[in-house]
Formats: sequence, C-alpha cells, structure tokens
Amino acid sequence: MAEIKTRRITFYSVFLLLIMCGFFGIPALKAQKAQAKKPVKRKIELLFAETNIIIADASGDKINHLSGSVSFRHNDVTMNCDSAHFSPNKQQLTAFSRVHIEQGDTLNLYGDYLFYDGPSEKAIVRKKVELVDRETHLFTEAIDYDVRNRIAKYDTGGKITNAENTLTSIHGVYYVSRKIFHFKDSVKIVNPDYVMKADTMDYNTLTETSYFTGPSELKGDSLYMYCEKGWYDTKNKITSVWTNAMIDNRKQIVHGDSLFYNDSTGYGEAYRNVLIQDTVNDIAIEGNFAWYYKTPERFLVTNRAVFIQISKEDSLFLHADTISAITVADTASGYRLMRAYHGCRIFSQDFQAKADSISYSFQDSVIRFYEKPVLWTEENQLTSDSMAIFTKNRQADRLELYNSAFVTAQVDSIRFNQIKGRSLTGYFNNNELTKVEINGNGESIYFLVDGNTISGINHSKCANIEATIENGKVVEITDFGTPDGFINPPKLEKPDDLRLEGFSWLDQIRPKKKSDIFID
Repeated sequence: MAEIKTRRITFYSVFLLLIMCGFFGIPALKAQKAQAKKPVKRKIELLFAETNIIIADASGDKINHLSGSVSFRHNDVTMNCDSAHFSPNKQQLTAFSRVHIEQGDTLNLYGDYLFYDGPSEKAIVRKKVELVDRETHLFTEAIDYDVRNRIAKYDTGGKITNAENTLTSIHGVYYVSRKIFHFKDSVKIVNPDYVMKADTMDYNTLTETSYFTGPSELKGDSLYMYCEKGWYDTKNKITSVWTNAMIDNRKQIVHGDSLFYNDSTGYGEAYRNVLIQDTVNDIAIEGNFAWYYKTPERFLVTNRAVFIQISKEDSLFLHADTISAITVADTASGYRLMRAYHGCRIFSQDFQAKADSISYSFQDSVIRFYEKPVLWTEENQLTSDSMAIFTKNRQADRLELYNSAFVTAQVDSIRFNQIKGRSLTGYFNNNELTKVEINGNGESIYFLVDGNTISGINHSKCANIEATIENGKVVEITDFGTPDGFINPPKLEKPDDLRLEGFSWLDQIRPKKKSDIFID
C-alpha cells in the first residue's frame, strides 16, 4: 500500500507541475525573451593608452588621465585621441587633440575636442570638425552627435561636399542611417552648372536629390527655377516643384501650380494655372495643362487654353480646346508653327473671330482659319469656307477669303448691306479694314442712306466688285465688268426679302469682350 501511495503522490506532483507551467511558465518565458531583446548597456572600455595616471577629483571619484594613442570602445563606436580624462564611475570622457570617432564601416567623425557621455550616448565634438560618410564630407566648427540614433547637428555654419555639389548652411542636421541632411538658414548648393539657394532644404546624399520646403531658387546658364516646395535631382537634372513655381529654360518661362522639368532632355509638364511666356516674340500661352520641349521648341496646352499676342496698343487673345506649337526646321534657323483646334475664338479691340481650327505661321506671319470661320472687324462680318490674315509688325495688312466669301454689315435692326462672291481680298490700314475686292460671281445689296433716312436700295451682280470702307462702314461700291443691277426705292421691297443666298447674321456668337472667348 505504501508503494502505491508514493506513486500517486508522484503522479499528482507531476500533474501540478504541468499546471503551474501552463499558468506561469509561458509568461515567464516571454518575460525572459523580452528581457533578452533589450539592448545591453555596456560600459565604456579603455582599449589602450601609453600612460594612465589616476587622480581623485574633489568628490572622491577617480579620474583617469590618459595620453599617448588613447583608444576607447563603447558598443559599436571606437574613439581615439592624443589625450583624455576618463571617469569610469560617471562613464564620461573628455578627449583632446586628433579626436577620431568611428562608427560602423562608413562613419568617421574628426575634431580637436570631444566630450562623450556614455549613459546617453551623446558626443560633443569641437574645433575643425569633419564628418565623413562614404562620399559625403561635412566641415564645421562644432557638432553634437547622438551616437545611439546616429544624428549629427550643427548650428555654427557648415559646408558639405557630395559628388559635384558643395552645400553650405547656418544650421544642419544629418540623419546618418537615412543619409539625409536637413538644412536651415542661408542654404546654398554650388554645382558646376548652377547655384541653388533656399531657406530650408533636405538633401539625400545617396540620390543627390534636394527637397525644398521654403522659398528656393536655382540659377544656371541654361535654367532658372523658383518655388516654395518641390525637389531637384542634381545627378539627373530632373525637378518637380510647386507653390508659386516658375521655370525659365532660356527659351520659355513656365508658371504653374505644379511643374515638372527634365533639364537633360529639355522636356517639361505643367499643371493648373499654367502660363508659358516667350519674351523674345512677346507671346504667352495659358491653360491648365501643358507639355513642352526646349529643343526643338514645341509645346501643347489644353483645358481653357489661351494664346496671347502681347502688344502695348492691342493684345490678341485666342482660346481653343487645344493649342500647340512646333518648330519647323526647313530653313537654317527654323520657324514656329502654331495650331489651335476645336472651338477657336479670338478677341482683340480691332477684330474678333471664330473658327473650328486656326494656324499661325511665324515665318510669314499669316493667321489661317478653317471650318466655317467668321471674322468681325468693326461693323463688318466676314464669312467663307476658309480665310487668312496676313500681318506685318503685329498688325493686319491683308485679308483673303476663299470660296463662298460673304461680307455683311448691319444698317439698322432689320437691314443689312451684303457683298458676296467666290473669293475676297481685303486691305487694312492701321488695323482698320479700308477696302475689299470680290473676285468672281460678285453680288451685292447696298442701302443708300441720306442722313438717317434710307433713300434707295442698290442691288447688283458683277464678276468683280470693289467696296470702299470708312470708319467701319461701306461708303461706296464699284462694279467692274458688265454689271447687272438696279436701284429701287426702299418702300418697294420688304427688308426681310433682301437677303442674298448664304446670308447669316452671327452677332450673337461674336466675342465682345475678352471673357466671351470662353463662351460656347
């Protein structure tokens, strides 16, 4: 019986032990693992010194006065100097002359003075300080270095060299693990191709990319840039900027809410509130999206696109769904050809126009209109299958209408002077239409006016017709060849019946002010 009882006690003991392990063993194991994960705080280790004199300070703590190739180790850091004072009790050291801190495989920090606090793992390095991390060199007079978090700070001005870039600032922070500098106050990058200035900037030493968080500008021979936020890849010469952004590539000045530009390829994009300026030709393009190339120069603008020909006397505004320009290289210097298509409208003080598509050649200064074009100049409305305006010195010089040319001018609310024919040539003086010539199948209806009274109606047909215009009004019509016409008293015919075939009065779609170019 005693043997059986012993076995039972043993069985119950094992069973109880298993239960206790179930309740207490697993948490205990977890606690052990968690404790194992905590970093072990090692003490500063003196590796070598040629001389070591131990002196007690006023509080009784022992101080090691070391000299001659002094070397310490703390965790993953080694510290070398010519001489040092070391307090083992406080775990602090002060090093002098030819100080060298080495951390990992890449970071080296040099100076003439070091104070290091072991418990906090903070280092203060002074006098002729140099931090070296691979290809990056930082020169300053004072650095505070957080060894544990690998963060270096300076506040007395510093210079950084990285690849072809030299960076300077008053304040700086270097995040060693991320290879990123944060600069503030009088930030400047000097590169063989440009100089960049900013109030606040981050710089990635691996990618050689600058990040702007304040007013910043870049000046170079081929590029000027301003923004208040953005980034610039100095290695590949690619930038993306926003907030009051502007890029001048020496051929175009581009503004926009957001800009992208590759200086190596000369390609850029702009988004929202886009403005492209050509200061040489005094033209500008507006819209909400654009892409552009520097060489050969070309661009496309859409989303409320507007072309502006700038003039002190009378600027011209052209709106279309899409406006583009290319450089045609069939001459030694090439010339620009601009196209606008879908819903084109033009407004200027001297004339207005509407067409489905428009082209403008900078070679011969000719504006061409296609697909049901309409041109208004003062009181005259001109329509045809297509037309062209020839300009000189930014003023209209000659007008040509091709196929189904028709000129209409309103006399009063129900009467219209009308001239039509196969084609038309018009002549301008100081941007005012002064004469039109109808060539082929000419026909006209002209109301003779005596003061404010209609005195007669001249209805004629002739191969060729010439009309003289003064102050926007037709004052004389001359028929050439063998005319077929007659003059009737005004009461013999109803004004509504006096319409030549193809007549239409389109005043309701005429842009009467700049904002009307956006009305469909």
